[in-house]
Amino acid sequence: MQDEYRTVARAGVHEIEINRSRFLCALAPAATEQEAQDFIAAVRKEHADATHNCWAYVIGADAGIQKASDDGEPGGTAGVPMLQMLLRRDMRYVVAVVTRYYGGVKLGAGGLIRAYGGAVGEALDVLGTRTRRRFRLATVTVDHQRAGKVQNDLRATGRAVRDVRYGEAVTIEIGLPDADVDAFRSWLADTTAGTAGFELGGEAYGDV
Repeated sequence: MQDEYRTVARAGVHEIEINRSRFLCALAPAATEQEAQDFIAAVRKEHADATHNCWAYVIGADAGIQKASDDGEPGGTAGVPMLQMLLRRDMRYVVAVVTRYYGGVKLGAGGLIRAYGGAVGEALDVLGTRTRRRFRLATVTVDHQRAGKVQNDLRATGRAVRDVRYGEAVTIEIGLPDADVDAFRSWLADTTAGTAGFELGGEAYGDV
């Protein structure tokens, strides 16, 4: 697994105009290829009267799934430059759709490549990106008497507390970088006089 990746901060639309043609770039995070395809379908439906709805997406922290479509523009002038812009910016789990309303002036192949790639680049600048880092999920089990102090100490040291459940004992779910696991285990034993339970889970990604 990649240690970290970047994705778009939020879904949104950014518009540019080039030689009277309107280019609307819709960007969104997409956890799966199906999510990306659903987003493309929704944009195509919303802009069914547009000249073109070209798209590209990158799924997987390792960019394992990459697809693009020119949607009727000359081959390689729309979807590919959009995809290249996403990859150049190290974007993952993201989908982009650029809707074009033709303005009557032909742009030529070079102009189209710059327009479609540029629309994605500008949209990324406007909507912003965020970095997500890989971590290990872990569960801490502690008695009610010590739970408040442990939670405060976790937050004070910047640990990602993901969930807290109260039962016979208090169960706290956290995220830890792999490199911190041993040090954290020692810290927890010292803090709770060895009374806390600690169990490692799987891996996930979280915001840095």
